[in-house]
Amino acid sequence: MLKKLDRYIVRSYLQTFLYAILLFTSVAVVIDLSEKIDDIIEKGVPFSKIVVDYYLNFIPYIDALLAPLFVFIAVIFFTSRLATRTEFIAMLASGISFRRILYPYMIAASICAAGLFAANNFIVPQANKGRLAFEYAYLNNKLRFFAKNLHMQVRRDQYIYMENYSNNDSTGYKFSYEVLKDGKLIYKLRADRIQWKGKTQKWSLKNYVERRFSREGEQLRTGSYLDTSFLFKPSDFEKRVSLKEEMNSIELKRHIDKLLARGEDQAVFFQIELNRRLSDPAAIIILTLIGVSIASRKVRGGLGIHLVAGFLLSGVYIIFMQFSTTFSTNANLPPFLGVWIPNIIFGGLAFYLIGKAQQ
Repeated sequence: MLKKLDRYIVRSYLQTFLYAILLFTSVAVVIDLSEKIDDIIEKGVPFSKIVVDYYLNFIPYIDALLAPLFVFIAVIFFTSRLATRTEFIAMLASGISFRRILYPYMIAASICAAGLFAANNFIVPQANKGRLAFEYAYLNNKLRFFAKNLHMQVRRDQYIYMENYSNNDSTGYKFSYEVLKDGKLIYKLRADRIQWKGKTQKWSLKNYVERRFSREGEQLRTGSYLDTSFLFKPSDFEKRVSLKEEMNSIELKRHIDKLLARGEDQAVFFQIELNRRLSDPAAIIILTLIGVSIASRKVRGGLGIHLVAGFLLSGVYIIFMQFSTTFSTNANLPPFLGVWIPNIIFGGLAFYLIGKAQQ
């Protein structure tokens, strides 16, 4: 009896979830296409590129982004139908505990969470490379990066400065590079111009002055041209936060370590992304518990009331997520807390509602 019931609930959960994904994906594609159609027509983008290069990569991105909400709405929808048909009452009346009924829900939720974990960490980043490459090629102007008074820590106690820098030709002006030891300057290199040479993978300096400081005194060297290597490349100056979307989690972790070693504030955006990829699968479990607890009660208004409650809670969840991540980026809240606070709060709510549902 229970195994048959388990299969029924798991199948209903996954089927409703897939239907929700298909419905919302269709709506999302239509809305997205309506926003981009003018640029697509203007640029004369081939139909094959629109489908293969963009939308086949856009669909995994949007589905993974909204998967926890798809799950929540799907659980409320089919659980409310069970409650409306008094199937929940029949299960409880036959001696099956509410906790036991949750067992197949947790199996189905774990399947979805595992799929989302794999998608967030490996599948979607790969898809984002194609999606963003299409956007840069056809929908946006080519990425231009120009900075004035550029300061950056490249390693611990190693700093660079450029009065201005452009990635159009990978050239910077009024460049300086400093190395400190125990808070004291031990090396400084200045140049009127610095330019990246892609063939040699080196930097070319024009009109440079090199100083080394030691107990014995100062050593000075000057010259017109110098080709040398540094621990930074042109890509390090491009403050493309969207890079986090193109990296799988292994690459993302390495990039975070590099940014932290340089002392860059931008690291917080990448830390938030890494934690989000882990918190979203957990959100599926939490929202499933909340959805079952809400929709398992037979109330006047039935499915409509349950769906309204589901959409309201979904909105509250999104608001909590926006507020907490904003505090992480602007108010020094640790990225881990910024991403996980909504799950912590809603996790507490889930256990409270389960307790009420069992009474």
